[in-house]
Formats: sequence, C-alpha cells, structure tokens
Amino acid sequence: MPICLGYLSVSFAFGMMVSENGLPVWTAVLISMTNFTSAGQFAGTELILSGGMYLEIAITTFVINIRYMLMSLSLSQKLDPKMSTWQRCVLSFGNTDEVFAVAMQHQGNVKADYLAGLIATPYLGWAMGTLLGASAAGILPASVRSALGIAIYGMFIAIIIPPSRKLRPVAFTVIVGALLSCLFSFTPGLNTLSSGWVIIICAVLASAAAALRYPVNDEEEEGEQV
Repeated sequence: MPICLGYLSVSFAFGMMVSENGLPVWTAVLISMTNFTSAGQFAGTELILSGGMYLEIAITTFVINIRYMLMSLSLSQKLDPKMSTWQRCVLSFGNTDEVFAVAMQHQGNVKADYLAGLIATPYLGWAMGTLLGASAAGILPASVRSALGIAIYGMFIAIIIPPSRKLRPVAFTVIVGALLSCLFSFTPGLNTLSSGWVIIICAVLASAAAALRYPVNDEEEEGEQV
C-alpha cells in the first residue's frame, strides 16, 4: 500500500502532463498500463510530444529502463524454484525499483503469489493515478502539480533507510551509490551521460564495492535461508 500511494501521486503528475499537452485521457492510461515505468514514461512521452523519431524514442527508453535487466537478474536468484516460466514472464513486467527493493528484503525464496500481491496494488495505483491526473488537468495550480513529483523520492528514502539502520553492508552500499551519483552529476564530461547509464554504472560499482567489503560465503547464505 505505501508503494501504491506513492505511485498514485507520481502517476497523477504524469497524467496531467500528458493531458495538458493535448493527448486524450485514454492514451495516458494506456501508456501507464503497458509501460509501468516512471522515468521511461516521462522521457518517452516528451519525445512523442516533441515529434521525436521512433528509433530515438526506442533507444532512449531502452537506456533509461535497462537497469531493470540487472534487477531482474538479481531477483531471479531469490525466486522460488517451483515458479514456472510463464509466471516469471508475467511477473517480470511488474519488477519496478520499489517492488524489487521490497522483494529482495523478503526472507527466504520469493513465491509467485507473494510477488503477484506485491505488484498488484502498485500497478493499480499507477494506472489509477494516471487516470485521475489526466482527468483533473487544468484544475490544480502549477505549484501543486510540481510538488507531486517529489513523492517518488520519499518512497526511495522510506525503502532504504530502515535496512540501512540495521545492516551495515546496506548502509555502505547506499553511501557508495550516493557518492557515485554525485560524482556523475557534478563532474564535467560524466554529467553528459544519460540517467539510465548512470544508474547502471552506480549500481554495479556500489554493489561490487559492497561485495568486496562484506563478502558472504556459502555457509552463511545457507544458514540465513534456513
């Protein structure tokens, strides 16, 4: 439910943006229900509205969303071995940043019914928020519309702070990732990289540093699973 409520406000802003630029309400809702991403949707829709080429839209959204490949590979190691291929294919559609973070904190293997329940409410919140935002475009003042975009950052903070306070490796990973992100944001040359590549590089380097700093042997992993 917290993820659902966070998605509701962020997708509300997306729905307003689409509607304010002349696209019908059903188009905004269809985009959200078939994409289910935040940054990818905003970037792709802005390119559509500006008359971007199909190839440009495809490459941009691919680069921004390529991080989901890394998250899916990581999450696949925690999935229940009994989960069928078709279940994995269907559920992979809902593997967003927040869903991934919560699923990775789940004790033991992640089963299909748990993952489906974890995805269901955020998906509904994302679609419903888009519908409400597109329908209410033009009613709310600009200051309120811009403030809604901050909600997604609150969600990320709520996800990483509790485990960071309890587990030193998690805190180490978060700090390294934040420092790397600042490096790419303020260093000339590096700040020209797209957000998708920056996220991938920061995630790989931060996780690699944490793996070297806090190695986990097979015996410890088996003991935690038991």
